[in-house]
Amino acid sequence: MTIGTADILAGFAIGLAGTGHCLGMCGGIVAALSLGTHKIQHTQWAYQCGRITSYVALGALFGVLAGGIAIAEWALALRYLAGALMVAMGLALAELWRGVFVLERGGAFLWNPIRKLSSGLLPIRSAWQSFALGACWGLMPCGLIYSALAWSATSQSASGGAALMGAFGLGTLPAMLATSFGASSIHALLRHRGIKLFTAWFLIGCGVWTLGITSMHSSHLLQHPDTSLSAPQDPHFQHNQHHHLHGH
Repeated sequence: MTIGTADILAGFAIGLAGTGHCLGMCGGIVAALSLGTHKIQHTQWAYQCGRITSYVALGALFGVLAGGIAIAEWALALRYLAGALMVAMGLALAELWRGVFVLERGGAFLWNPIRKLSSGLLPIRSAWQSFALGACWGLMPCGLIYSALAWSATSQSASGGAALMGAFGLGTLPAMLATSFGASSIHALLRHRGIKLFTAWFLIGCGVWTLGITSMHSSHLLQHPDTSLSAPQDPHFQHNQHHHLHGH
């Protein structure tokens, strides 16, 4: 699948939409980074770089694995999965349905050995330790990360998956940096109930749009699985799709 600007923006939006969830999952470890070192700014940035590096690596891995199956139905299933997980994560953020967190519990057996490894890095005394800690915590079981990974897998390429997960990681930065550097006003704004609901429904909207556009163009996607989900915005694609659907 070709990665477009709309896909990158969607990846960023998924990260931004999960502000409250990110703070709940990683807020404590971010606060712990200020212990054991006077170079707080360096360690905080190193941690964030390590975390986003893990996301990019996971995106590349999932993109390659998904692209290794050259079956049109598989590409279509990935798009449906990405849309469904975004809707599920949005519902969880809106506190309407928490079923997506079952995935987090399912990933706990993979996370436990990594968590034990990361605990040996505390207290932080250097930027490299902080980077390693961030790389570990980027692998934690998280419904939001799983939603983004499903989206990145639809790229079916290492570069596409890495780009989408990189955008996702950048979307999580505002909340994490506000916590890291004590920007209490920004932190409070990001955790405001109204902002949380807005971003939750935005995420649901992204998922519904993905499901709808996938269903609408499923016959075309089965014949051309490398088509981007953002392709309907392209007039040339629309012309070809009209030609395909109406047989002229």
